[in-house]
Amino acid sequence: MKLVIGGSTGYVATEVLSQALKNPTITSIIALGRREAELTPETGSDAAKLKVLVCDNFGDYPDNVKAELENADACIWTIAITPIRLNTVPWEETCKVSRDYATTAIKTLDILRQPQSQEKPLRFLYMSGHLTLRSRDDIPAALRDSGLIDYGLLRGEAETLILNYAEQSHGAVQSCIVKPGLIDAPGVERREIPGIPHIELTDIAAAMLDQVIGGFEKDTLSNDDLARIGQRALVG
Repeated sequence: MKLVIGGSTGYVATEVLSQALKNPTITSIIALGRREAELTPETGSDAAKLKVLVCDNFGDYPDNVKAELENADACIWTIAITPIRLNTVPWEETCKVSRDYATTAIKTLDILRQPQSQEKPLRFLYMSGHLTLRSRDDIPAALRDSGLIDYGLLRGEAETLILNYAEQSHGAVQSCIVKPGLIDAPGVERREIPGIPHIELTDIAAAMLDQVIGGFEKDTLSNDDLARIGQRALVG
């Protein structure tokens, strides 16, 4: 399996990359980011299947990047502006990074697949968040109280666009949205926000890899789904 990891230097993506390197089912990894992914000494010979790609513009891939992205089997996309950074990034940039980069990625990876790769679908997994919204009909109190309604709707719009793209592909693309809560890891301060559940970093990474390898259980996975799938995958 050839796997693309979008945003490979981020908090979650770094763990995804670490687990993917140790997974024998994944034979090729494209780590796509604005800077080079950092490998740990434990990686060892597993790094032979890794290609690190530095890209400055995820809205318009240069030819050398496109060449490396050809014939990908799956993608885990983690690039987005996080809520903690909203006050430091213009809203237009937030929309571009959190929505447009992802929709460009799924289209580009689909286009770059050759006929021999199209015998099985491209699996595209988009990491969103627990409080994202696809409509204004039912706004959670936690989102309203934090002043993040527009942000939640933006991420929800990205989810809808990605799901719709797969639906309209006639089976060529499968997509999945994962909606984790607060992600915990050793050495990282545990935060508490009313109404938002927790998940371990190792669990969400294992769950996302399990789903792109074995197939999506459903098109949207909740925090509880991710914890259950991740723990099962780690035991296995």
